[in-house]
Amino acid sequence: MSKTENVPERPVAADATRQPGTATSSSAPSPSSVGGESGDSGDPSVVGSLGAAAYTWVREAVIVVVLALGLSLIVKTWLLQAFYIPSESMENTLLKGDRVVVSKLTPGPFQLQRGDVVVFADPDHWLAEPAPVQRGVVGSATHDLLTFVGLLPNDAGNHLIKRVIGLPGDRVVCCARAGLLTVNGKAVTEQYIKPGDAPSELKFRATVPAGRVWVMGDNRSDSGDSRYHDDGTGRTGSVPESLIVGRAMTVVWPLHDVTWLGRGGSTFEQVPSPTATSRPGKAKVVTPARKATATRTKGRAKPGSTPSRTSARKPGTPSAPTSKASG
Repeated sequence: MSKTENVPERPVAADATRQPGTATSSSAPSPSSVGGESGDSGDPSVVGSLGAAAYTWVREAVIVVVLALGLSLIVKTWLLQAFYIPSESMENTLLKGDRVVVSKLTPGPFQLQRGDVVVFADPDHWLAEPAPVQRGVVGSATHDLLTFVGLLPNDAGNHLIKRVIGLPGDRVVCCARAGLLTVNGKAVTEQYIKPGDAPSELKFRATVPAGRVWVMGDNRSDSGDSRYHDDGTGRTGSVPESLIVGRAMTVVWPLHDVTWLGRGGSTFEQVPSPTATSRPGKAKVVTPARKATATRTKGRAKPGSTPSRTSARKPGTPSAPTSKASG
């Protein structure tokens, strides 16, 4: 019988016994699992670079916002300002809810002209005290800041918007035999008046003092303007040029109504310059015939002078509502 020898088996490498599709275990930790985090996010240098990037972004954003606010403030202070139209006194040229942009270069580098639509501060309590708007502390602070820098239209309710009819020295009278307004003796046909309105339901005559203008709304039957605040001298109803914020140039909102605001076309092209007799302080010459006529008609109401809803208002009482260009 032959003797069987016990031949030691050759050691087999672990990879040799691995079955296809099975993974070997390794006691060496994976580079991606060091410290229980992934990648290099635990590296202080990486965290520092992310913080620096965030700081740079925030700094640039703050610089852009500050520059934008500063530029807006400069534009609002010296060039342009937005105003909100809260009433119907300038219809149909301007509608309630419109936003207009006003050029502050007129008056100034550019002179006022008859027909200009202007925004001005309340001369002498033409407007009623506006009702306070409740916005809350944060809302009020935000609104005031954005309004101050010019990003929101001014709606404080202490400004009005009207059309310039008479310049300093002009003689404005209503009305001629045809029912038209006359400026320095020249009858004018006002194309911008709201359809159906007369040039004025209130008879008046005024000589505009130096440094002031005579203003009227395009919606003559619903506008508390120079006519209703004058005492017959032309001084109390006219507006000091120093109170004029600027000339309304264009409607910018709503978008479908964006339009350029002109000066009323050819309305005032034929109006002559004020004469010496129409300047403030000059007495009007009354001939004997005119004096006799005035004596005979004194105390009698003129035909067609029956007070209407608008003309029945006492001088000094604004129409309701009065255009406040809330600015």
